[in-house]
Amino acid sequence: MPKFAANLTMMFNELDFMDRFEGAADAGFEGVEFLFPYAYPADALKERLAQHGLVQALFNMPPGDWDAGDRGIGALPGRESEFREGVEKAIEYAGALDCPLVHAMAGLMPDGADGQKYRETYVENLRLAAEACAGNGIRLVIEAINTRDIPGYFLNRPAQAFAVIEEVASDNLFVLYDIYHAQITEGYLAETIRAHIGRIAHFQVAGVPGRHEPDVGEIHYPYLFEVVDSLPFTGWIGCEYRPQAGTTEGLGWARGYGIG
Repeated sequence: MPKFAANLTMMFNELDFMDRFEGAADAGFEGVEFLFPYAYPADALKERLAQHGLVQALFNMPPGDWDAGDRGIGALPGRESEFREGVEKAIEYAGALDCPLVHAMAGLMPDGADGQKYRETYVENLRLAAEACAGNGIRLVIEAINTRDIPGYFLNRPAQAFAVIEEVASDNLFVLYDIYHAQITEGYLAETIRAHIGRIAHFQVAGVPGRHEPDVGEIHYPYLFEVVDSLPFTGWIGCEYRPQAGTTEGLGWARGYGIG
C-alpha cells in the first residue's frame, strides 16, 4: 500500500504550523513533509515528530530569499557559495530530523539569460550537494516545476530532470516526481513512472487543474497509485495540495488507504 505524507505547508492550515503535526497524526498520516524547516529550531521539530510518531519524509534546501522572490538558487550563477552554505544547513536539519531526502530547488532564469551557463552551474552544484548528502546518508532530489505555477523556473519537465541526472552522473541524485506538475507539462504519467522508477525517490500529488485534492480533476490517481504499488518503490507520496474546504473534510480520497 502506498505511504502518504501530509504536506504541512499546504495542509492543516486551520492550525498553527507547530500544531499541524498533531493534526496530521490524528488524521492517520505516518509521515509529513513541508517546504522549509529553518524558521524553527530543529530540536522543536524533532520533538513534534517524536511526540506524534511521524516520519519527516522531505524538505527543501534553503531557497535564497523567498520573500524577495527567490525560488531556489541551485542553477543561479554567482551564488555558488550561498548554495554550499545551504547544503550544510540542510544536512544539519536532515540529520536532526532523521529525514532521508532533501530537495535542491533550481531557481528562476530571467528571459534572455544564458541557459547553458545556468545548466553548467546547476550540474556542478548538484554534484557537490549529492556527494555531501551521500556522506551523511541523505539522498538528494530535484523536481521539475511547471511555469504556470512558478514562471521562469529553470527545470520544467520530468524529461529535463532525468537528463540532468544523467549529466551529473551521481548515484545519489534522484527525481522528486510531482504528478501534478508532470501532467501539466508532459503527461505520459504511468509510462514515465514505469520507465524511471529506479531514479524516482519521492512522489507528490494534487488534482489538475486547481491543485486541490487528488480526487478532483483530470488525473485518475487510484490507477497511478496501483502502478506505483506494483513497482519496487518504498518511498513516500507527498500530498502537496490545497484543500478546497478544510483538510480533514477533503480526505475522502484517502480513506481506502487508512487515512481520514
